[in-house]
Amino acid sequence: MTIESTTAAPSALSRLWAGTRLFRPVLFLVIAMLVFFAVTQPVFFTAGNIANVLTAAAPLWVVSMGMTLVVITGGVDLSVGATAALAGIFLAKTIEAGLPAWLALLLSVVFGAVVGALANGLFIGWLRLSFFVVTIASMTTLTGIVNLWSNSKSFYLTDPLFAQLSGGSLFGIPYPVCVMIVVFALFLYLERRTFFGRDVFAVGGSFSAARLSGINTTRTIVLVYAISGALGAVAGVLSSSRVGAATPQVDPSLPLLAVAAVLLGGTSLLGGLGSVVGTALGVLFIGLLQNGLSIAGIASFWQQVITGVILVAAVLGDRISARRRPSRRQRAADALAQADAQAEARAEVAADPVLATKTEATGAR
Repeated sequence: MTIESTTAAPSALSRLWAGTRLFRPVLFLVIAMLVFFAVTQPVFFTAGNIANVLTAAAPLWVVSMGMTLVVITGGVDLSVGATAALAGIFLAKTIEAGLPAWLALLLSVVFGAVVGALANGLFIGWLRLSFFVVTIASMTTLTGIVNLWSNSKSFYLTDPLFAQLSGGSLFGIPYPVCVMIVVFALFLYLERRTFFGRDVFAVGGSFSAARLSGINTTRTIVLVYAISGALGAVAGVLSSSRVGAATPQVDPSLPLLAVAAVLLGGTSLLGGLGSVVGTALGVLFIGLLQNGLSIAGIASFWQQVITGVILVAAVLGDRISARRRPSRRQRAADALAQADAQAEARAEVAADPVLATKTEATGAR
């Protein structure tokens, strides 16, 4: 008698739970923080305060989405704060030159992408220079350009478009939050449904194996830093709209907080592993923490200390979780072995005309 064993297919809930493996710790932290502040600070859970939290977190949210791709490739973009300030000055200058505000806004985003690609992407992706040295150098250079171009002066943004962008809403949702939702949806699709997203993970997992498997690694890295620059420009536009002026002041904490959010969300600092969903939770954790501490009357200096401790804890958490995963060398060896197997298979097909015919017929079907 034959006994057939049947294995029940995993339910949608179990699959959803399994998908939270990377960012489960920060998910619990966000839930615990919401409960804590809801109990201790009655003002915290009002609609106005939640809207303020999300609106204030919008620049960090946008920058962190781009930083996620950068970290997945095994790098970090420390120049994104300077790019945001430079894009704000570019926005003010183009409006001053007579361009419509909406066109100046779009050109500012394109300008940020070009800056990211030229100042970082080419040096890191094409010349293979250290991302740390390159982004530090570009941060310093762009900061100087911002002050030279602006003459260390702020420029007021008087066009109604920016007042609407900072204070308006769509179906009751503030426009900065709408930007957050759109950026998150785009990056979630980019990460999970596009060949470019797969290339980003492959480059971070093993640069050599990705190149051997036919991925244009230079183009991938240049595009990643271009995207980071574009989102830095979006953050600069949001920040300038909120204060009503483009200022030459570079926020040095923006890239560090973005890295903290990315690491809190489970993205590996070694590259090849990460999720924009986890990054979103990391940004929410930082935004909720800062808002809750402000409501509780904690001085801003202590907020900086706590944020610094969070960054160190995120790095330590990444190091601990990395020990449970295959080492980067092992992942590279596996990827190289897979690339070699694919190359051998292609060589066998090319050497055997009969096999090549069968393969073409199979592909045609």
